[in-house]
Amino acid sequence: MDAPDHEERRLRLPVGGDERGGAPVLVVGFDGQAASLAALRTAADLARRLGADLHVVHGVDVRDYPIDSDAAVEVWEGHAREALEHLLVLVREALARHPGRWTYHAWNGEPVRLLVTVADEQDALMIVVGTHRHRPLSRMVRRSVSRGLPRAAHRPVLLVADPADR
Repeated sequence: MDAPDHEERRLRLPVGGDERGGAPVLVVGFDGQAASLAALRTAADLARRLGADLHVVHGVDVRDYPIDSDAAVEVWEGHAREALEHLLVLVREALARHPGRWTYHAWNGEPVRLLVTVADEQDALMIVVGTHRHRPLSRMVRRSVSRGLPRAAHRPVLLVADPADR
């Protein structure tokens, strides 16, 4: 069976912690929104307590590209690169004091499938994602990761509420 197209555009950066390897793994979805930042902080706390490695996953989507559909390809790619770099900065800031090992994954594809893929590859203990109680109309148009993931995953899923919803 051929490798999926998205596999060629996958970015995986081991960026934090020591090199102990063989530790349990937690996978966390991150899109830069408040709920995913809360999920990242919760997953980091759990990883610290469990001595687990943390794999942060971002699915590249239309929000990472400019709104102007007539923009030149270079503009699209440049904007996406800046957006992805900004997300990595947010992750680095959130995990600045995290003592453990963590890795950042970003690639094209449907977020639920990407999270399940990384969790399966890493034999993760669980997947952690943020969830919103009140979803704005723009988010209702896209599939809900927090609703689809529990049905698709082969392992426990922890849903972390957006702090603004509390």
